Amino acid sequence: MALTGLQIFKLLPKTNCGECSVPTCMAFAMKLAAKNADLAACPYASDAAKTTIGAASKPPIRLVKIGPADNEVLVGNETVLFRHDKTFVHPTAFAVAFSDAEPLMESCHEIASVRDYCLERVGETLQLNLVLVDNQSEEVKPFVDLIRTAAGGTGKGLILRSSNLEALEAGLQVLEGDRPLIHAATPENAEQIAALALKYNAPLVACAKTLDELVALTTKLAALGVKDIVLDMPADNSAASLQHNTIIRKTALKNNFEPLGYPIMNFLNGDDLPSLVADASTFICKYSSILVLNRMDLSLLLPLMMLRQNIYTDPQKPIQVEPKVYPIGEPGTDSPVVVTTNFSLTYFLVSGEIENSGVPAHLVVVETEGMSVLTGWAAGKFTGAKVAAAIKASGLQEQIKCRKVIIPGYVSQISGEVEEGLPGWEVLVGPGEAIDIAAYMKRQVGR
Repeated sequence: MALTGLQIFKLLPKTNCGECSVPTCMAFAMKLAAKNADLAACPYASDAAKTTIGAASKPPIRLVKIGPADNEVLVGNETVLFRHDKTFVHPTAFAVAFSDAEPLMESCHEIASVRDYCLERVGETLQLNLVLVDNQSEEVKPFVDLIRTAAGGTGKGLILRSSNLEALEAGLQVLEGDRPLIHAATPENAEQIAALALKYNAPLVACAKTLDELVALTTKLAALGVKDIVLDMPADNSAASLQHNTIIRKTALKNNFEPLGYPIMNFLNGDDLPSLVADASTFICKYSSILVLNRMDLSLLLPLMMLRQNIYTDPQKPIQVEPKVYPIGEPGTDSPVVVTTNFSLTYFLVSGEIENSGVPAHLVVVETEGMSVLTGWAAGKFTGAKVAAAIKASGLQEQIKCRKVIIPGYVSQISGEVEEGLPGWEVLVGPGEAIDIAAYMKRQVGR
């Protein structure tokens, strides 16, 4: 049963020592009630408090770690059904599946593609996270050979999928200490697979056909001592998978139902690209922690990477760039100054369009706590005084001869305040939309 902040506070030592990094015990109690803190952070909690509060304050969905320590993938630990309630915590991990029934040499190129895939977007690097090695041959040697190739060729965490216990153990021996995810325990083999997971300290997938079977299976695995579990409930179509995912997530969060309080994995099947993108998008939003792709396809990955980044960006912490002066092109002493905010998307759009114009410029990025131009202006974070102060602090006044500063068109009303703060400067009002910046720079500045 969930405890209120006041109930938790009564069990705390009430020292207000601050050693938990929270100023008061009451504030710490509120964080525990919201499942935003760990009782272990309190050095003076009694054994009774640990027993009572520990179970009540732990995250409803267990955090599971997969892969080697230097390239670890974290899944689970989610606390909300909807991103706007607070935030989603750990982005869906993308895995690409490889079969040991295919010639090893043919798989090597694709495995290298998994390692090398990298997409840069608004200052973040987007990559694949895991590799699934499928023992379709049901033999030991090709399975182990592919595991060695995938592990050595990517350095990423692996998912080992096999119904052959001998092959699984051979693969786990190769990856000992690297915490591969074992796929899968079923109602029929739970004891044997659990023994392997415990022996090699590896997380384990629980796979069952119905919710009742899944609950019984995770309960059994937990009783056997397996703590790190991922749920897999195969379905005939994506609509059924969506229903399963939603029921599992809702039951874990709303009812604190521990047997379903684990991350979920889903598999993409089929060859039709639009259908694969649609299904994958559904799973990313609702509520796949691991999504296994059936092939390495750049046209499939691009939209999924961008969607995942958007969904898992904390709405309370916008993506930001460092507020400072960014030289665009090779600006000299006669190059103009352009001003924008430190919201990453705004920065990359503006800097890209200035570069496209071919007109070198000094881009001054003002600290707005990651807000866009209009939002920053409305919140008092992007004012004429702050723009003038940022330019003064940059040292550009002493470094350049040009006294032209271009402000965004949507905040033309701050031009007078900028002029007051920068005597002798000419304030130009640029376009409102980034797409018009290149033409504006060529017309007004580059002539």
